[in-house]
Amino acid sequence: MKKGIFGAQLIALASLLGPCAQAADIKIGLAAEPTAMDPHFHNLTPNNQVVMHIFEPLIIANSKFEWKPGLAESFKAINPTTWEFKLRRNVKFHDGSAFDANDVLFTMCRVPTVVNSPSPFTLYTKAIKEMEAPDPYTIIIKTAEPYPLLPNELSSVAILSDTLIEGEKVTFASAGCKISHAMPTTADFNSGKAAIGTGPFKFKSFTKGDRIEFVKNDAYWGKKPAWDQVIMRPIAAPGSRVAALLSGDVDFIERLPTQDSARVKADPNYRIADVIAARSIFLVMDQFRDVPPGVTGTGNKNPFKDVRVRRAISLAIDRDAIVKRVMGGAAAAANQLLDKSFEGGDTKMAPLPYKPEEAKKLLAEAGYPNGFAVTLASPNDRYVNDAQVAQAVAQYLSRVGIKVTVNAMTSSSFFANRAKYDFGFYLAGWGAQTGEMSSSLRALVATQNKDRGWGVSNFGKYSDPELDKLIDEAMVTVDTTKRAALLAQASKRSIDEMAAVPLHSEKAVWAMKKSLSYEARADEFTSATNITPSSK
Repeated sequence: MKKGIFGAQLIALASLLGPCAQAADIKIGLAAEPTAMDPHFHNLTPNNQVVMHIFEPLIIANSKFEWKPGLAESFKAINPTTWEFKLRRNVKFHDGSAFDANDVLFTMCRVPTVVNSPSPFTLYTKAIKEMEAPDPYTIIIKTAEPYPLLPNELSSVAILSDTLIEGEKVTFASAGCKISHAMPTTADFNSGKAAIGTGPFKFKSFTKGDRIEFVKNDAYWGKKPAWDQVIMRPIAAPGSRVAALLSGDVDFIERLPTQDSARVKADPNYRIADVIAARSIFLVMDQFRDVPPGVTGTGNKNPFKDVRVRRAISLAIDRDAIVKRVMGGAAAAANQLLDKSFEGGDTKMAPLPYKPEEAKKLLAEAGYPNGFAVTLASPNDRYVNDAQVAQAVAQYLSRVGIKVTVNAMTSSSFFANRAKYDFGFYLAGWGAQTGEMSSSLRALVATQNKDRGWGVSNFGKYSDPELDKLIDEAMVTVDTTKRAALLAQASKRSIDEMAAVPLHSEKAVWAMKKSLSYEARADEFTSATNITPSSK
Protein backbone atom coordinates (compact mmCIF):
# COMPACT_ATOMS: atom_id res chain seq x y z
CA MET A 1 0.00 0.00 0.00
CA LYS A 2 2.74 2.42 0.94
CA LYS A 3 4.61 1.54 -2.24
CA GLY A 4 1.55 2.42 -4.32
CA ILE A 5 1.07 5.73 -2.53
CA PHE A 6 4.73 6.61 -3.06
CA GLY A 7 4.44 5.83 -6.79
CA ALA A 8 1.35 8.01 -7.05
CA GLN A 9 3.22 10.82 -5.33
CA LEU A 10 6.03 10.59 -7.87
CA ILE A 11 3.57 10.76 -10.75
CA ALA A 12 1.89 13.78 -9.19
CA LEU A 13 5.25 15.48 -8.65
CA ALA A 14 6.29 14.87 -12.27
CA SER A 15 2.96 16.33 -13.40
CA LEU A 16 3.51 19.46 -11.35
CA LEU A 17 7.06 19.92 -12.59
CA GLY A 18 5.96 19.48 -16.20
CA PRO A 19 8.56 20.20 -18.93
CA CYS A 20 11.14 21.34 -16.38
CA ALA A 21 11.49 17.75 -15.22
CA GLN A 22 12.38 16.65 -18.74
CA ALA A 23 15.94 16.58 -20.05
CA ALA A 24 16.51 19.77 -22.07
CA ASP A 25 18.35 18.78 -25.24
CA ILE A 26 19.20 20.89 -28.26
CA LYS A 27 19.97 19.45 -31.70
CA ILE A 28 21.97 21.71 -34.01
CA GLY A 29 22.65 21.33 -37.73
CA LEU A 30 26.14 22.56 -38.67
CA ALA A 31 27.10 23.67 -42.16
CA ALA A 32 30.65 22.36 -41.83
CA GLU A 33 32.28 19.74 -39.65
CA PRO A 34 35.27 20.67 -37.50
CA THR A 35 38.50 19.05 -38.63
CA ALA A 36 39.47 18.27 -35.03
CA MET A 37 38.49 18.79 -31.41
CA ASP A 38 41.98 20.11 -30.68
CA PRO A 39 41.45 23.82 -29.86
CA HIS A 40 44.93 24.73 -31.14
CA PHE A 41 45.01 22.65 -34.33
CA HIS A 42 43.13 24.61 -36.99
CA ASN A 43 42.22 28.29 -36.71
CA LEU A 44 38.92 27.90 -38.51
CA THR A 45 35.40 28.93 -37.46
CA PRO A 46 33.87 25.42 -37.66
CA ASN A 47 36.58 24.27 -35.26
CA ASN A 48 36.65 27.29 -32.97
CA GLN A 49 32.91 27.53 -32.46
CA VAL A 50 32.65 23.88 -31.45
CA VAL A 51 35.66 23.56 -29.15
CA MET A 52 34.76 26.74 -27.28
CA HIS A 53 31.82 24.88 -25.78
CA ILE A 54 34.38 22.81 -23.88
CA PHE A 55 37.27 25.22 -23.45
CA GLU A 56 37.51 28.88 -22.50
CA PRO A 57 40.00 31.71 -23.08
CA LEU A 58 41.23 34.32 -20.63
CA ILE A 59 39.14 37.00 -22.34
CA ILE A 60 35.75 36.36 -23.94
CA ALA A 61 34.35 38.19 -26.96
CA ASN A 62 30.58 38.60 -26.82
CA SER A 63 28.29 38.67 -29.85
CA LYS A 64 29.23 42.29 -30.64
CA PHE A 65 33.00 41.87 -30.26
CA GLU A 66 32.98 43.50 -26.85
CA TRP A 67 35.70 42.09 -24.62
CA LYS A 68 34.58 40.57 -21.34
CA PRO A 69 36.37 38.75 -18.49
CA GLY A 70 36.68 35.01 -19.01
CA LEU A 71 39.12 32.88 -17.06
CA ALA A 72 40.82 36.19 -16.31
CA GLU A 73 38.43 38.16 -14.12
CA SER A 74 40.36 41.37 -14.85
CA PHE A 75 43.24 42.62 -16.98
CA LYS A 76 45.16 45.85 -17.42
CA ALA A 77 48.24 47.31 -19.08
CA ILE A 78 50.84 48.11 -16.44
CA ASN A 79 52.89 49.88 -19.09
CA PRO A 80 52.88 49.77 -22.93
CA THR A 81 54.70 46.42 -23.01
CA THR A 82 53.45 44.73 -19.82
CA TRP A 83 50.01 43.27 -19.09
CA GLU A 84 48.63 41.90 -15.85
CA PHE A 85 45.86 39.28 -15.84
CA LYS A 86 44.15 38.40 -12.57
CA LEU A 87 42.77 34.87 -12.86
CA ARG A 88 39.38 33.71 -11.72
CA ARG A 89 39.41 31.66 -8.53
CA ASN A 90 37.36 28.58 -7.69
CA VAL A 91 37.19 27.40 -11.31
CA LYS A 92 37.36 23.67 -11.94
CA PHE A 93 38.27 21.74 -15.06
CA HIS A 94 35.92 18.98 -16.13
CA ASP A 95 38.11 16.40 -14.41
CA GLY A 96 37.75 18.26 -11.10
CA SER A 97 41.24 19.75 -11.07
CA ALA A 98 41.59 23.40 -10.10
CA PHE A 99 42.38 26.12 -12.64
CA ASP A 100 45.40 28.31 -11.93
CA ALA A 101 48.31 30.12 -13.58
CA ASN A 102 50.26 26.97 -14.44
CA ASP A 103 47.46 25.95 -16.81
CA VAL A 104 47.90 29.24 -18.67
CA LEU A 105 51.67 28.84 -18.90
CA PHE A 106 51.28 25.29 -20.19
CA THR A 107 48.71 26.38 -22.77
CA MET A 108 50.91 29.11 -24.23
CA CYS A 109 53.80 26.65 -24.38
CA ARG A 110 51.69 24.11 -26.24
CA VAL A 111 50.28 26.41 -28.98
CA PRO A 112 53.43 26.50 -31.19
CA THR A 113 54.07 22.77 -30.86
CA VAL A 114 50.93 21.49 -32.62
CA VAL A 115 51.93 19.12 -35.40
CA ASN A 116 50.66 19.64 -38.98
CA SER A 117 48.46 22.60 -38.10
CA PRO A 118 46.82 23.91 -41.31
CA SER A 119 46.38 27.37 -39.75
CA PRO A 120 48.21 27.76 -36.42
CA PHE A 121 47.19 29.85 -33.44
CA THR A 122 50.67 31.34 -33.19
CA LEU A 123 49.12 34.37 -34.88
CA TYR A 124 47.71 35.18 -31.42
CA THR A 125 50.68 34.26 -29.23
CA LYS A 126 53.76 35.37 -31.14
CA ALA A 127 53.78 38.80 -29.53
CA ILE A 128 54.42 37.21 -26.12
CA LYS A 129 58.11 37.42 -25.22
CA GLU A 130 57.94 36.78 -21.49
CA MET A 131 55.30 35.29 -19.23
CA GLU A 132 55.44 34.54 -15.55
CA ALA A 133 53.15 33.75 -12.65
CA PRO A 134 54.14 35.67 -9.49
CA ASP A 135 51.34 33.81 -7.71
CA PRO A 136 48.83 31.10 -8.67
CA TYR A 137 46.22 33.62 -9.77
CA THR A 138 48.29 36.27 -11.54
CA ILE A 139 49.84 36.17 -15.00
CA ILE A 140 52.27 38.85 -16.19
CA ILE A 141 52.84 39.02 -19.95
CA LYS A 142 55.54 41.12 -21.55
CA THR A 143 55.83 41.98 -25.23
CA ALA A 144 58.91 43.22 -27.06
CA GLU A 145 57.04 46.36 -28.10
CA PRO A 146 53.67 47.92 -27.37
CA TYR A 147 50.94 45.48 -28.39
CA PRO A 148 47.48 46.88 -27.64
CA LEU A 149 45.56 43.97 -29.16
CA LEU A 150 46.96 41.32 -26.84
CA PRO A 151 43.73 40.89 -24.79
CA ASN A 152 41.68 40.70 -28.01
CA GLU A 153 43.91 38.02 -29.44
CA LEU A 154 44.00 35.94 -26.28
CA SER A 155 40.22 35.56 -26.66
CA SER A 156 41.03 33.04 -29.41
CA VAL A 157 43.34 30.86 -27.30
CA ALA A 158 41.60 28.09 -25.35
CA ILE A 159 43.14 27.25 -21.98
CA LEU A 160 44.10 23.61 -21.33
CA SER A 161 44.52 21.73 -18.07
CA ASP A 162 48.05 20.98 -16.93
CA THR A 163 46.80 17.54 -15.88
CA LEU A 164 47.59 16.67 -19.52
CA ILE A 165 51.26 16.87 -18.47
CA GLU A 166 50.56 15.47 -15.00
CA GLY A 167 50.68 18.90 -13.36
CA GLU A 168 54.32 19.55 -14.27
CA LYS A 169 55.35 23.08 -13.28
CA VAL A 170 56.01 25.12 -16.40
CA THR A 171 58.40 27.96 -17.13
CA PHE A 172 57.44 29.85 -20.27
CA ALA A 173 60.09 30.58 -22.91
CA SER A 174 59.23 32.22 -26.23
CA ALA A 175 61.98 30.21 -27.94
CA GLY A 176 60.42 26.96 -26.74
CA CYS A 177 59.40 25.67 -23.34
CA LYS A 178 61.19 22.75 -21.74
CA ILE A 179 58.50 20.31 -20.66
CA SER A 180 59.49 16.75 -19.82
CA HIS A 181 56.07 15.22 -20.47
CA ALA A 182 54.82 14.59 -23.99
CA MET A 183 52.41 17.19 -25.30
CA PRO A 184 48.84 15.98 -25.92
CA THR A 185 48.21 15.17 -29.57
CA THR A 186 45.32 16.18 -31.79
CA ALA A 187 44.19 12.54 -31.70
CA ASP A 188 44.01 12.76 -27.90
CA PHE A 189 41.50 15.59 -28.20
CA ASN A 190 39.48 13.83 -30.90
CA SER A 191 39.09 10.78 -28.70
CA GLY A 192 38.11 12.90 -25.70
CA LYS A 193 41.15 11.88 -23.68
CA ALA A 194 42.53 15.43 -23.68
CA ALA A 195 39.23 17.30 -24.13
CA ILE A 196 39.28 18.67 -20.58
CA GLY A 197 38.22 22.28 -20.33
CA THR A 198 36.47 24.67 -17.96
CA GLY A 199 33.59 25.49 -20.31
CA PRO A 200 29.83 25.19 -19.86
CA PHE A 201 29.75 21.79 -21.58
CA LYS A 202 31.74 18.58 -21.28
CA PHE A 203 32.92 16.43 -24.18
CA LYS A 204 30.81 13.33 -24.73
CA SER A 205 31.71 12.12 -28.24
CA PHE A 206 33.12 13.14 -31.61
CA THR A 207 32.14 10.83 -34.45
CA LYS A 208 33.46 12.18 -37.72
CA GLY A 209 30.84 12.49 -40.38
CA ASP A 210 28.04 11.97 -37.87
CA ARG A 211 27.90 14.08 -34.72
CA ILE A 212 29.54 15.89 -31.83
CA GLU A 213 27.93 15.52 -28.41
CA PHE A 214 28.30 17.57 -25.23
CA VAL A 215 26.68 17.36 -21.82
CA LYS A 216 26.12 20.21 -19.37
CA ASN A 217 28.91 21.00 -16.95
CA ASP A 218 26.97 21.23 -13.67
CA ALA A 219 30.04 22.66 -11.92
CA TYR A 220 30.45 25.54 -14.40
CA TRP A 221 31.57 28.76 -12.73
CA GLY A 222 29.46 31.05 -14.94
CA LYS A 223 25.85 31.23 -16.04
CA LYS A 224 24.53 27.72 -16.56
CA PRO A 225 23.42 26.91 -20.10
CA ALA A 226 19.79 26.05 -20.82
CA TRP A 227 20.62 22.63 -22.23
CA ASP A 228 21.48 19.34 -20.54
CA GLN A 229 22.80 17.88 -23.79
CA VAL A 230 23.93 19.36 -27.09
CA ILE A 231 24.00 17.28 -30.25
CA MET A 232 25.70 18.87 -33.25
CA ARG A 233 25.29 17.19 -36.62
CA PRO A 234 27.33 18.26 -39.65
CA ILE A 235 24.91 18.64 -42.56
CA ALA A 236 26.95 20.19 -45.37
CA ALA A 237 24.25 20.13 -48.06
CA PRO A 238 22.15 23.29 -47.60
CA GLY A 239 18.91 21.64 -48.74
CA SER A 240 19.41 18.74 -46.38
CA ARG A 241 20.09 21.13 -43.51
CA VAL A 242 16.81 22.95 -44.08
CA ALA A 243 14.96 19.66 -44.49
CA ALA A 244 16.37 18.48 -41.16
CA LEU A 245 15.00 21.60 -39.47
CA LEU A 246 11.57 21.39 -41.09
CA SER A 247 11.24 17.68 -40.31
CA GLY A 248 12.23 18.15 -36.67
CA ASP A 249 15.46 16.16 -36.93
CA VAL A 250 17.23 19.26 -35.62
CA ASP A 251 15.97 22.29 -33.72
CA PHE A 252 18.39 24.89 -35.04
CA ILE A 253 20.59 25.35 -38.11
CA GLU A 254 23.33 27.72 -39.14
CA ARG A 255 23.78 29.23 -42.59
CA LEU A 256 20.23 29.22 -43.74
CA PRO A 257 20.50 28.93 -47.55
CA THR A 258 19.53 32.12 -49.31
CA GLN A 259 17.05 30.28 -51.55
CA ASP A 260 15.12 29.06 -48.48
CA SER A 261 15.15 32.28 -46.49
CA ALA A 262 11.78 33.65 -47.65
CA ARG A 263 10.04 30.31 -47.13
CA VAL A 264 11.35 29.87 -43.58
CA LYS A 265 10.58 33.50 -42.67
CA ALA A 266 7.00 33.04 -43.82
CA ASP A 267 6.45 29.91 -41.71
CA PRO A 268 5.05 30.84 -38.27
CA ASN A 269 6.72 27.78 -36.73
CA TYR A 270 10.23 29.14 -37.26
CA ARG A 271 12.27 32.25 -36.75
CA ILE A 272 15.50 33.70 -38.18
CA ALA A 273 18.42 35.60 -36.62
CA ASP A 274 21.04 37.38 -38.73
CA VAL A 275 23.91 39.90 -38.60
CA ILE A 276 26.64 41.26 -40.91
CA ALA A 277 29.61 39.10 -40.05
CA ALA A 278 33.28 39.91 -39.56
CA ARG A 279 34.05 37.65 -42.51
CA SER A 280 35.00 38.47 -46.07
CA ILE A 281 35.17 36.23 -49.11
CA PHE A 282 38.07 36.89 -51.46
CA LEU A 283 40.31 35.57 -54.22
CA VAL A 284 43.98 34.73 -53.68
CA MET A 285 46.59 34.54 -56.44
CA ASP A 286 49.95 32.79 -56.38
CA GLN A 287 52.56 35.57 -56.45
CA PHE A 288 55.75 33.64 -55.79
CA ARG A 289 56.21 30.84 -58.34
CA ASP A 290 57.34 31.27 -61.93
CA VAL A 291 54.39 29.23 -63.19
CA PRO A 292 51.56 28.72 -60.68
CA PRO A 293 49.62 25.44 -60.64
CA GLY A 294 46.67 25.50 -63.02
CA VAL A 295 47.87 28.46 -65.11
CA THR A 296 48.42 27.98 -68.85
CA GLY A 297 48.72 30.16 -71.93
CA THR A 298 51.06 32.72 -70.39
CA GLY A 299 54.34 31.74 -72.03
CA ASN A 300 55.58 30.20 -68.77
CA LYS A 301 55.02 33.43 -66.88
CA ASN A 302 53.15 34.13 -63.66
CA PRO A 303 50.48 36.70 -64.60
CA PHE A 304 49.54 37.31 -60.99
CA LYS A 305 52.87 38.98 -60.21
CA ASP A 306 51.68 41.91 -62.35
CA VAL A 307 49.44 44.31 -60.42
CA ARG A 308 47.66 45.16 -63.68
CA VAL A 309 46.42 41.59 -63.93
CA ARG A 310 45.26 41.59 -60.32
CA ARG A 311 43.41 44.86 -60.87
CA ALA A 312 41.91 43.51 -64.08
CA ILE A 313 40.51 40.52 -62.20
CA SER A 314 38.88 42.89 -59.71
CA LEU A 315 37.43 45.13 -62.43
CA ALA A 316 35.99 42.12 -64.26
CA ILE A 317 33.74 41.12 -61.35
CA ASP A 318 30.30 42.59 -60.70
CA ARG A 319 30.08 42.27 -56.92
CA ASP A 320 26.63 43.82 -56.61
CA ALA A 321 25.23 41.25 -59.02
CA ILE A 322 26.82 38.39 -57.07
CA VAL A 323 25.34 39.73 -53.82
CA LYS A 324 21.90 40.05 -55.39
CA ARG A 325 21.71 36.95 -57.59
CA VAL A 326 24.01 34.42 -55.97
CA MET A 327 23.85 35.48 -52.32
CA GLY A 328 20.18 36.48 -52.34
CA GLY A 329 21.04 39.72 -50.56
CA ALA A 330 22.62 37.90 -47.60
CA ALA A 331 25.94 39.71 -48.07
CA ALA A 332 27.45 43.14 -48.68
CA ALA A 333 29.74 43.91 -51.63
CA ALA A 334 33.28 44.26 -50.29
CA ASN A 335 35.83 46.95 -51.05
CA GLN A 336 38.40 45.72 -48.52
CA LEU A 337 39.24 42.60 -46.54
CA LEU A 338 36.86 43.40 -43.68
CA ASP A 339 33.64 45.37 -43.77
CA LYS A 340 34.18 49.08 -43.11
CA SER A 341 31.82 48.91 -40.11
CA PHE A 342 34.52 47.16 -38.10
CA GLU A 343 37.46 48.89 -36.44
CA GLY A 344 40.30 49.75 -38.81
CA GLY A 345 38.22 49.76 -41.96
CA ASP A 346 38.65 52.61 -44.44
CA THR A 347 35.26 54.32 -44.29
CA LYS A 348 36.12 56.66 -47.21
CA MET A 349 37.08 53.96 -49.69
CA ALA A 350 34.83 53.88 -52.75
CA PRO A 351 33.09 50.68 -53.87
CA LEU A 352 35.18 48.54 -56.20
CA PRO A 353 33.88 49.21 -59.72
CA TYR A 354 32.72 46.78 -62.37
CA LYS A 355 34.53 47.84 -65.58
CA PRO A 356 35.12 44.84 -67.88
CA GLU A 357 36.40 46.96 -70.79
CA GLU A 358 39.01 48.55 -68.56
CA ALA A 359 39.93 45.06 -67.35
CA LYS A 360 40.58 43.97 -70.95
CA LYS A 361 42.84 47.00 -71.51
CA LEU A 362 44.87 46.23 -68.40
CA LEU A 363 45.30 42.60 -69.47
CA ALA A 364 46.53 43.74 -72.87
CA GLU A 365 48.96 46.21 -71.28
CA ALA A 366 50.29 43.41 -69.09
CA GLY A 367 50.99 41.27 -72.18
CA TYR A 368 47.87 39.10 -72.18
CA PRO A 369 45.64 40.53 -74.93
CA ASN A 370 44.07 37.11 -75.43
CA GLY A 371 43.92 36.35 -71.74
CA PHE A 372 45.06 33.02 -70.32
CA ALA A 373 43.62 29.92 -68.66
CA VAL A 374 43.54 29.16 -64.95
CA THR A 375 41.95 26.78 -62.47
CA LEU A 376 40.03 28.39 -59.61
CA ALA A 377 39.94 26.18 -56.50
CA SER A 378 37.11 26.60 -54.02
CA PRO A 379 35.47 24.75 -51.16
CA ASN A 380 31.89 23.72 -51.86
CA ASP A 381 30.66 23.37 -48.29
CA ARG A 382 32.46 25.97 -46.19
CA TYR A 383 31.09 29.43 -47.06
CA VAL A 384 27.62 30.54 -48.09
CA ASN A 385 27.12 29.49 -51.74
CA ASP A 386 30.91 29.21 -52.11
CA ALA A 387 30.94 27.00 -55.21
CA GLN A 388 28.22 29.10 -56.86
CA VAL A 389 30.21 32.28 -56.16
CA ALA A 390 33.28 30.65 -57.72
CA GLN A 391 31.24 29.77 -60.81
CA ALA A 392 29.98 33.35 -61.06
CA VAL A 393 33.55 34.67 -60.79
CA ALA A 394 34.57 32.25 -63.54
CA GLN A 395 31.84 33.57 -65.84
CA TYR A 396 32.82 37.19 -65.28
CA LEU A 397 36.50 36.49 -65.89
CA SER A 398 35.72 34.57 -69.07
CA ARG A 399 34.14 37.74 -70.48
CA VAL A 400 37.49 39.52 -70.35
CA GLY A 401 39.46 36.60 -71.79
CA ILE A 402 40.52 34.69 -68.66
CA LYS A 403 39.29 31.13 -69.14
CA VAL A 404 38.52 29.68 -65.71
CA THR A 405 37.91 26.08 -64.72
CA VAL A 406 36.37 25.80 -61.26
CA ASN A 407 37.66 23.00 -59.05
CA ALA A 408 35.21 22.87 -56.13
CA MET A 409 35.78 20.34 -53.36
CA THR A 410 34.89 19.59 -49.78
CA SER A 411 36.40 21.94 -47.24
CA SER A 412 38.50 19.17 -45.69
CA SER A 413 40.15 18.49 -49.08
CA PHE A 414 40.41 22.18 -49.90
CA PHE A 415 42.25 23.21 -46.73
CA ALA A 416 44.53 20.17 -46.80
CA ASN A 417 45.54 20.91 -50.39
CA ARG A 418 45.87 24.63 -49.78
CA ALA A 419 48.27 23.93 -46.92
CA LYS A 420 50.48 22.15 -49.47
CA TYR A 421 50.34 25.15 -51.84
CA ASP A 422 48.57 23.09 -54.49
CA PHE A 423 46.53 26.04 -55.78
CA GLY A 424 47.59 28.89 -58.03
CA PHE A 425 44.25 30.68 -57.73
CA TYR A 426 41.60 30.09 -55.08
CA LEU A 427 38.51 31.44 -53.33
CA ALA A 428 38.42 31.45 -49.54
CA GLY A 429 37.15 33.43 -46.56
CA TRP A 430 38.53 34.87 -43.34
CA GLY A 431 36.71 35.69 -40.13
CA ALA A 432 38.43 38.41 -38.12
CA GLN A 433 38.28 36.92 -34.65
CA THR A 434 39.61 40.10 -33.07
CA GLY A 435 36.79 42.08 -34.68
CA GLU A 436 39.12 44.56 -36.38
CA MET A 437 41.13 44.99 -39.58
CA SER A 438 44.57 43.87 -38.36
CA SER A 439 43.37 40.27 -38.10
CA SER A 440 42.61 40.12 -41.82
CA LEU A 441 45.68 42.07 -42.91
CA ARG A 442 48.18 40.14 -40.83
CA ALA A 443 46.76 36.74 -41.70
CA LEU A 444 46.03 37.23 -45.39
CA VAL A 445 48.40 39.77 -46.97
CA ALA A 446 51.25 40.45 -44.56
CA THR A 447 54.55 38.89 -45.59
CA GLN A 448 54.83 35.38 -44.20
CA ASN A 449 56.83 35.47 -41.00
CA LYS A 450 56.66 32.39 -38.83
CA ASP A 451 58.40 34.06 -35.92
CA ARG A 452 55.75 36.79 -35.77
CA GLY A 453 52.83 34.61 -36.76
CA TRP A 454 52.11 36.81 -39.79
CA GLY A 455 50.85 35.55 -43.13
CA VAL A 456 49.45 32.34 -41.65
CA SER A 457 46.82 32.18 -44.40
CA ASN A 458 48.80 34.06 -47.06
CA PHE A 459 49.14 31.04 -49.35
CA GLY A 460 49.72 33.29 -52.35
CA LYS A 461 52.84 34.56 -50.55
CA TYR A 462 52.10 38.18 -51.39
CA SER A 463 54.75 40.47 -49.95
CA ASP A 464 54.89 44.27 -49.77
CA PRO A 465 57.35 45.96 -47.38
CA GLU A 466 55.33 49.20 -47.39
CA LEU A 467 52.17 47.36 -46.37
CA ASP A 468 54.06 45.45 -43.69
CA LYS A 469 55.40 48.74 -42.34
CA LEU A 470 51.91 50.22 -41.97
CA ILE A 471 50.59 47.10 -40.25
CA ASP A 472 53.62 46.99 -38.01
CA GLU A 473 53.19 50.61 -36.95
CA ALA A 474 49.51 50.04 -36.23
CA MET A 475 50.28 47.04 -34.06
CA VAL A 476 52.46 49.08 -31.69
CA THR A 477 50.13 52.08 -31.50
CA VAL A 478 48.25 52.11 -28.21
CA ASP A 479 45.99 55.04 -29.08
CA THR A 480 42.83 53.47 -30.51
CA THR A 481 42.03 56.31 -32.92
CA LYS A 482 45.56 56.49 -34.33
CA ARG A 483 45.74 52.71 -34.65
CA ALA A 484 42.46 52.60 -36.57
CA ALA A 485 43.73 55.30 -38.94
CA LEU A 486 46.92 53.34 -39.64
CA LEU A 487 44.95 50.17 -40.27
CA ALA A 488 42.70 52.06 -42.68
CA GLN A 489 45.81 53.20 -44.57
CA ALA A 490 47.08 49.64 -44.68
CA SER A 491 43.71 48.42 -45.87
CA LYS A 492 43.68 50.96 -48.70
CA ARG A 493 47.18 49.99 -49.78
CA SER A 494 46.27 46.31 -49.87
CA ILE A 495 43.40 47.19 -52.21
CA ASP A 496 45.47 49.56 -54.34
CA GLU A 497 47.89 46.68 -54.91
CA MET A 498 45.13 44.06 -55.00
CA ALA A 499 47.12 41.86 -52.64
CA ALA A 500 43.96 39.76 -52.54
CA VAL A 501 40.70 40.49 -54.35
CA PRO A 502 37.77 40.98 -51.94
CA LEU A 503 34.33 39.90 -53.13
CA HIS A 504 31.80 40.34 -50.32
CA SER A 505 31.18 40.23 -46.59
CA GLU A 506 28.85 37.46 -45.53
CA LYS A 507 25.70 37.95 -43.54
CA ALA A 508 25.46 35.22 -40.92
CA VAL A 509 21.96 33.73 -40.85
CA TRP A 510 20.51 31.15 -38.44
CA ALA A 511 17.09 29.50 -38.49
CA MET A 512 15.36 27.77 -35.60
CA LYS A 513 12.10 26.59 -34.14
CA LYS A 514 9.82 29.36 -32.93
CA SER A 515 10.30 28.11 -29.37
CA LEU A 516 13.96 29.19 -29.50
CA SER A 517 15.78 32.50 -29.80
CA TYR A 518 19.39 33.28 -30.68
CA GLU A 519 21.73 36.16 -29.97
CA ALA A 520 23.31 36.50 -33.44
CA ARG A 521 27.09 36.75 -33.33
CA ALA A 522 29.23 38.87 -35.65
CA ASP A 523 31.96 36.22 -35.41
CA GLU A 524 29.49 33.76 -37.01
CA PHE A 525 29.87 31.32 -34.15
CA THR A 526 27.02 28.93 -33.49
CA SER A 527 26.99 28.74 -29.72
CA ALA A 528 24.59 26.58 -27.74
CA THR A 529 24.99 28.98 -24.82
CA ASN A 530 23.51 31.76 -26.98
CA ILE A 531 20.45 29.63 -27.80
CA THR A 532 17.68 30.03 -25.27
CA PRO A 533 14.06 28.91 -24.96
CA SER A 534 11.62 31.59 -26.07
CA SER A 535 7.93 32.10 -25.40
CA LYS A 536 7.58 34.92 -27.95
